[in-house]
Amino acid sequence: MQAVILAAGQSSRFWPLNQKHKSLIRVMGRSLISYTIDGLRKSGIMDIVVVQGASRDIEKELRDKKIKYITQSKPLGMGDALWQAKKLIKGPFLVLNAERVDIADILEIIPNSDPLNFRSSLIGQKTKTPELFGMMRMSGERVLEIIEKPKEKPPSDIRVVGVYFLEPGFFKIYQKVKKHQYDFEDALSLYIKESRVRVRMLKKTEEETPFLKYPWHLFSIVKYLFDNNLKKNEVRKGENVKIFKGAVINGPCYIGDNCIVGNNAVVRDYTDLEEGAMVGALAEVARSIFQKNSHCHSGYFGDSILGENCRAGAGTITANVRLDRRNIKNTGLNSMGVIVGENTHIGINSSLMPGVLIGSNCVIGPSSVIFDNLEDGSIFYSKFDNHIRRATHIPYTFSDKLKAYEKISNIQSAAKVVDR
Repeated sequence: MQAVILAAGQSSRFWPLNQKHKSLIRVMGRSLISYTIDGLRKSGIMDIVVVQGASRDIEKELRDKKIKYITQSKPLGMGDALWQAKKLIKGPFLVLNAERVDIADILEIIPNSDPLNFRSSLIGQKTKTPELFGMMRMSGERVLEIIEKPKEKPPSDIRVVGVYFLEPGFFKIYQKVKKHQYDFEDALSLYIKESRVRVRMLKKTEEETPFLKYPWHLFSIVKYLFDNNLKKNEVRKGENVKIFKGAVINGPCYIGDNCIVGNNAVVRDYTDLEEGAMVGALAEVARSIFQKNSHCHSGYFGDSILGENCRAGAGTITANVRLDRRNIKNTGLNSMGVIVGENTHIGINSSLMPGVLIGSNCVIGPSSVIFDNLEDGSIFYSKFDNHIRRATHIPYTFSDKLKAYEKISNIQSAAKVVDR
């Protein structure tokens, strides 16, 4: 069997970490797509086709000559991406997304021979949130229809996981449907009506099965990879790591090559520090992900993600729990700090509220308080007007100082946001 990995999309729902394809995010020193490829090969699938975008960044990252690469010149959706690979497909094939790091676990449920005469298969799983997924209507094990993100009562509690076993006949069906961004789903629905397609059920729960649609889903990806690659409470360190006196690291954690953990810093509980990351003296970083060359000084970073080449000044605090302890926005999480894109600089003593998303190439001034998302390239300052005026003469005596204070005692600070 062949596998077609789709890695050409814009990852628009993955903002602010979508400066490149989401499968190029690194965990434990490796890109997510590399874990997916290893899982396929572990399962005996060696003939792999990767459909990438025009930048060809996947090919540059992998440098694997055993893989066949196809370029989708324009991001026209999953169906068009698969169509680009048509000329390389010789028989039954598997379609999956590039960040399917658990593909080896999924393929374990597929028997070597299928006693039933089904031409194709979809992977299914029970869900409590049908409004987020394509949902299956079934008769026994046979799939009859897929309804995308049903707003009313779903046809079942079985969702499509996003792993498809298809035959070349699918392309004839695809030619019949009207072309648009989501024409793969249209073609799949028509294919299901004209073919015998069965569902193969995952036994693991949603909580045990990582997927990557929004950036906060990275936390479950990290947990899955740590649990499957690290021993209990293990701290895995790369080369040339510097850990200074008084620092505490409680695993499981990954500390990549050339990382620095400063004096009396605390790094703990599923934290991933990629190559060149720095945690400054007295900082605490918990359940967070720092991509390459991102630095923080003192402060607290909980359940947060920093993209590549970010800087957070001393005293930066990420609030990660709401005061009322409710879930944070629409994430389904009750603990989440901030997610920051690439090349963003955060000034000293800034406070970042739970669930805030900050774009790439932003500048946040010192002592700023961030309640709302900031788009890419934003400049944000919490500016305090009516500053204390400089005295016209130097008040040497206590009496002079008191008079100077009385002149300005009624001045109140006003916050003003500059966002452009």
